[in-house]
Amino acid sequence: MDPVVLILDCGTQSLRTLLFGNDGSLLTKIKLEYEPCESPKPGWAEKDPDIYWQTFTRSCVQLKQKSPDLFKRIQGVGITTQRDSMVCLDESGKSLRPAVLWLDQRKANIVYRPKGMYKLAYLLSGMDEAIAKTQIEGTCNWIIQNEPEIWEQTYKFVQLSTFFTVKLTGNFTDSVASQIGHIPFNYRKFRWCKKGELLEKLFKVPPEKLVELKSPGEILGEITGKASRQTGLAEGIPVVACGSDKGCETLGMGVIDPSTASLSFGTTATVQTTTKKYYEPIRHMPSYPAPIPGMYNPEVEIYRGYWMISWFKEEMAYKEVLEAQQNNIEPEIILNSLLEQVPAGSMGLILQPFWGPGLKNPAAKGAIIGFGDVHTRAHIYRAVIEGLGFALLEGLKKIEKSVGVKAEKAAVSGGASQSDEICQISADIFDLPMVRGRTFETAGLGAAIITSYGTGMHASLEEAIGRMVTYEHTFQPSPSNVDLYKRMFDRVYRKMYRSLYPLYKEIREITGYPEKI
Repeated sequence: MDPVVLILDCGTQSLRTLLFGNDGSLLTKIKLEYEPCESPKPGWAEKDPDIYWQTFTRSCVQLKQKSPDLFKRIQGVGITTQRDSMVCLDESGKSLRPAVLWLDQRKANIVYRPKGMYKLAYLLSGMDEAIAKTQIEGTCNWIIQNEPEIWEQTYKFVQLSTFFTVKLTGNFTDSVASQIGHIPFNYRKFRWCKKGELLEKLFKVPPEKLVELKSPGEILGEITGKASRQTGLAEGIPVVACGSDKGCETLGMGVIDPSTASLSFGTTATVQTTTKKYYEPIRHMPSYPAPIPGMYNPEVEIYRGYWMISWFKEEMAYKEVLEAQQNNIEPEIILNSLLEQVPAGSMGLILQPFWGPGLKNPAAKGAIIGFGDVHTRAHIYRAVIEGLGFALLEGLKKIEKSVGVKAEKAAVSGGASQSDEICQISADIFDLPMVRGRTFETAGLGAAIITSYGTGMHASLEEAIGRMVTYEHTFQPSPSNVDLYKRMFDRVYRKMYRSLYPLYKEIREITGYPEKI
């Protein structure tokens, strides 16, 4: 019987335990949901990491009961998790406080103020506020300043992926490709920062509190007896270094060079590609380590991305949500019908999805322009989806300019990619064929590709990608819509931020939101 790999995919709202075959087929899965976070104070986002672990052990028990024959064939385990969610561990691997999640908005005090020529350089490049904002968002800095007794007891300061590795293997180690967040990591050189490097100055984690790093595909350790008793996994099964959820999504869609763009339609929307060289599509914003050893994922992020679907449901779609409950279907199915009611371009309604300001545009706000008496909630919803498409297209343009290669197609993944209507709108906006895989568990598939390679199920990573990535559907751009969207993007959308920026600054000055640093 062919071997299978088990993938632990820990997201913001749910944990998926997935079994993949060596041809990339998703054989079975258990998905368990939990509350995204706890907020003991306004703006905080925390969660006891043991809840994640208990959810995983429970899912393993259910998976073994559901598919005992498949469970016996597990040859390797891979881990992919949400990025920038940090845990303080003691020497025994016990968490000392709740994990601080990527959604958290607490602020530390500034730990580094550039001086002399450095100060001038950051000021001239527009990075002075970004430098300040980056370090005050560092979880490590906040804990050092506000919970010194916890920091003193902290043996290792780790990502959620490391936490799971410690629980499964007892080893304090993790994948290079999982080290994405407010940490002293040198993205260009795939290692922890040395003394004097910028991120070492911004995030004050001493070297002894950082874990050993391994390349994707290397073995992190083996399932211990204790983990075996808790999960039902056989003792000695290897755990393979994989990567972050976004990076694994990109790999799971077969994006191995800049000729293909990877679009993630998730809570945070991203556009990525994969390169052999290090590029910064947005100056001073790093490319991240790819799950392919020695390669990079240049990325542009829309922080509040397809979370805006949830925002629209909560604020404007009471009727559709109620109808969905009455018919026992998902609200998104009815929202998709709204998209079909409105022509491309939303009758001139254009949205810029800056519901959360970025590092390079700290004064930015969201905007909707072009209202007329013809516009309804359906027009607003379509404008939301089109605005996210425009923002991701703008990100792709930056990547293409930086890398010097134009994308020939795009691959979509993430929750909103399950909508044919959203995929078709995106294909029209990008004017590219848009492919979607046979499974929506794309991050899990990317981790499965690495795990199958790392355990020897495939002779090479190239072979694993070739055999395991399969596209199920291609959305071809509609020429009439392409022309309309191109004119809206070039003549209106790309000018919106520049035109509205003076007003955003005035609003920020008057209201104090977003808060100045």
